[in-house]
Order: sequence, then structure tokens, then C-alpha cells
Amino acid sequence: MSYGLIHYNAPGDTLEEFLDFVADAGFDCVEVATADVWPQDEVRPEARAKQVAQMLQDRGLVVSALTAGNNFCQDKESQIFTQIERMKRVCECAQILGTDTLRTDGGWPGDDPRPTLEWVPWMVECFGRCLDFIEPAGIKLAIDNHGYVTNEWPVQLMIYEQVQSPFLGANLDTMNYRWFGHEVEKLHEIYEAIAPYVMHTHFKDGTGSRADYQGTVLGAGEIPLEWAIQCLKKVGYDGPWTAEYEGPRDDGTGYRQCLAWLKEHV
Repeated sequence: MSYGLIHYNAPGDTLEEFLDFVADAGFDCVEVATADVWPQDEVRPEARAKQVAQMLQDRGLVVSALTAGNNFCQDKESQIFTQIERMKRVCECAQILGTDTLRTDGGWPGDDPRPTLEWVPWMVECFGRCLDFIEPAGIKLAIDNHGYVTNEWPVQLMIYEQVQSPFLGANLDTMNYRWFGHEVEKLHEIYEAIAPYVMHTHFKDGTGSRADYQGTVLGAGEIPLEWAIQCLKKVGYDGPWTAEYEGPRDDGTGYRQCLAWLKEHV
């Protein structure tokens, strides 16, 4: 059993400072952000990934997942090709970092007014084309319920059912469905439906949705976190229990409290 956190809203102005906090706070693993290995001006992310891997090794940490930063809401072949080729290099970076999991997005349609369901065939096309290189490499893609597309949880289920691969699953973010606008009571049904596909987690708490959303430490909000844990344990989930904290950025107290809550309840 491992406890991790995502490189987001945590102490440290540099990656080194962040990793020092992770190790000092008692976490076992970390989800590395795309920008950690592939900042906008980096042309050799594989070389940068080797540097990051050494930083982690020096601190006795492992990578639970690498954020893919993909956008599969694309409907033009040139755009799809670019995204797939980029994903290949992200997979290579994941292998260098020693993780078999990429936290992926369904995508971001931007200002496109089409309904969410119209993007499903395009996301299915993109994820399906990734199977050619992720399956031989043993890389798993964990789709996050993130943004305005895959927070419609039936969309996630449609993708899993149509792609049909054990290497494609979910990153369960416990708060995002609520942020999107689903009622708290609906979360019980959603967690139970998504649980069999979960490969990675973001345990996050808070209250409200959209403009009214307020992030809290775990256990201080309205999210049924213990039910989410029950659903995951019921299906045999054995991946990392990852904290994500969206309260006020502080000296790390928020993340330390989240870790304490996870260790007490998991």
C-alpha cells in the first residue's frame, strides 16, 4: 500500500524543493507533472526524464504516474497524429521514470459548442490508436474525470466499453464529479460504477461546484470519501492512494493532514 501526492499546489518553487517536501512529509510516491519532464522549451524530454528519475532515486521516492497532458478532443487527422506522436514520447518518459501509468485527459474541446457525447468517437479513436504502443510496453492510461468532458461519467464508461483494453482505465478524482455539478448523493453511484476501472486515484475533498467550489483537506468537506474507499477495496484496487489538496497553498500542512487522513481511513 502506497501513499502519494500530485505535484500540484504543494510547497516548493522548484522540483527539487517539492521532492524534498514529499520525502520529509512521509509520502511514498508522487505523480510527476508533464512540465517536470517536458517544459515548453524542452526539446529532449527523455534526457530531462533521466534527471528527474535520479532526483527521485536520491530521495527514495517512486513515481505513481506521469501526467500525460494530452488532448484527444480532436477531429482532424493532422491534430490526432500530433497528439498520438506526442503520447509516444510521453510513454518513453514514463518508462524512464519507472512508472507504468499515465494519467490522461479525455480532452478539451475549447470553445467548440458541440455536445460532449459527440466527442466520444474521436476520443475512442485516439485511445484506440494508442493501444499499438502502450500494450507492448505495458503502459496503462488512466483517464481522469477532469474538465468538462470526462466528468460526465457515462462518457468514461462509453470509452472503456468501446476501446476494450485492460490497459485503459480511470484515475478517480473524488471531488471533480462534484465540482462538475453532480449532487453529493449521486457520487455513491458514480464511484461504484467507475471503481472496476480505477488504476490511480486523486483523493480530494471540498464543498460546492463550479464558482461555489471550495477545496478542503480530506475529511473536512462534503465528499463521501469513505464510500469511495469501500468501492475501491471491494473491487480489489491495489494502486496508490494519492492526495490532492486544493485549499489555500500553505507550508505543506494541508497535504500532511491529507496523508494522516488517508493512513487512518485506508
